[in-house]
Amino acid sequence: MSELIVLGFDKPDEADAILSRLLTLEKEYLIDLEDAVVAIRDSGGKVRLKQSVNLAGMGATRGGLSGALWGTLVGLLFLNPLAGMVVGGAFGAGSGAIAGSLTDYGIDDKLIQNLAETIPAGSSALFLLVRKVQPEKVLEEFKNKRARILRTSLSPDQEMRLREALSPVTTEAASAAPS
Repeated sequence: MSELIVLGFDKPDEADAILSRLLTLEKEYLIDLEDAVVAIRDSGGKVRLKQSVNLAGMGATRGGLSGALWGTLVGLLFLNPLAGMVVGGAFGAGSGAIAGSLTDYGIDDKLIQNLAETIPAGSSALFLLVRKVQPEKVLEEFKNKRARILRTSLSPDQEMRLREALSPVTTEAASAAPS
């Protein structure tokens, strides 16, 4: 089961930077992201969303390949497989793009919009849907990043560990810690 984590940041570019690092960690097989969205609220209060999964593009690719295959097969019946492949591919890509843009995948769009409207102007939020994670290694990468947890589906223990990893270490707390 996937876990939802929504983090808020004070600067508009911080969520993007964290997502870039998470995508690098994904290539190292330390985290498996099902979906990720960056919400940025500019100084004027307008919210922009950056989806990590381009559903229209993915649908167009799948539809184009499927349409080209079927078009070639139908074209063979009429002794013109090349024309069938071109027409089928174009039709498949168009219908796939439409289907992809209408598909809701991953994090619920209404949840993203509602939470993005609550972040302050000049800040950002990172929405993550995590399939699997190596928590010790991933949390170590993000020590002291000063993020606020806006929403999560983690267990209370997991959420506390995340909160501790994201909170800055103060000099008072560091000097009070036993050696």
